[in-house]
Amino acid sequence: MPQTQRPVLLIGGSGIVGLEAARELRRRYPDLPITIGGRDIGRAQKAVAEIGNATATAVDLSRSDLGLAHPTFGAIAIFVKVQTLNSLRYALDHKIPYIDISTGAFEIGPEAALFIHHPDRAPVLLASQWLAGAAVFPTLQAASRYESITSIRIGAVFDEQDMGGPAAAADYDRLTSAAPASLTVHQGKDLWLTAEQGRTTVTSVDGVPLDARAYSPFDVLSLRAATNAESIRFDFAYGQSASRRRGESYSTEIIIDIAGRAKDGTETSSHIEIVHPRGQAPLTALGVVLGLEALLGLRANAPAAGLYLPELLIDPSYFVGEMMAIGARFDVAR
Repeated sequence: MPQTQRPVLLIGGSGIVGLEAARELRRRYPDLPITIGGRDIGRAQKAVAEIGNATATAVDLSRSDLGLAHPTFGAIAIFVKVQTLNSLRYALDHKIPYIDISTGAFEIGPEAALFIHHPDRAPVLLASQWLAGAAVFPTLQAASRYESITSIRIGAVFDEQDMGGPAAAADYDRLTSAAPASLTVHQGKDLWLTAEQGRTTVTSVDGVPLDARAYSPFDVLSLRAATNAESIRFDFAYGQSASRRRGESYSTEIIIDIAGRAKDGTETSSHIEIVHPRGQAPLTALGVVLGLEALLGLRANAPAAGLYLPELLIDPSYFVGEMMAIGARFDVAR
């Protein structure tokens, strides 16, 4: 049964992506109670005034109880990286479904270990794929037409004016500087590339090559498990998007290339270009909202306690359709 009577706690819900997620959640579910949590109660209260049917609360991530008196939440989404693991521990202690979007592939160990110690308490969704699923779901939808896949390469163009707030900047700095290497798959084997080894280019949607580097969000983990592709690589370019080169506002770009054998036995390939004219925030927010929708059982049965990646709870075609519904533009060549 949907858990719609208890509020959804959005920790960091007054930030750029968090507030976008709150707006999208409210648009889809006008009666769903929402609690905006964060360090700055004033900002949280401003967000509450905007979205309605919501409350604000102070959250202290340095405390094991988060400074919250009553654990009465239907689900928790966190938009910042919590080095203490207190938010996940709190969710597991109180058997609250939980979604996280800020963990690098090289950081998964502590979260996984904590869950393994308490595997029967709550569903935990690790949604740290690029923009919470905006690259992996279109890739999986296209991959479903293949009998076997030789290679998957994803290029992401992140405009330097699209960074968002301090939490996003901190994530970027941590994930690009602290990561010892970036996970790729080469000839069926895991291969970790150092920063120097991972240097490459990504061709923007207007044909301009951009300096890029290998990067390892959870997309590589998801696609390795789901497709068994012989080669998987995710490359990240940080600079100027095609729309800004045209004199417009920044956008976000995802370029997907797949090669392999079609189900009729012929060799084939796919090239997909995705652009959202408002940048990364709407797509990231959508991924969080669709994850919460699944955890709460708002469209289907809520999942049992377990450790999940988004593709285990959300149908790729549904996710892609919702991306288009919020303004993502797809250009597909086969």
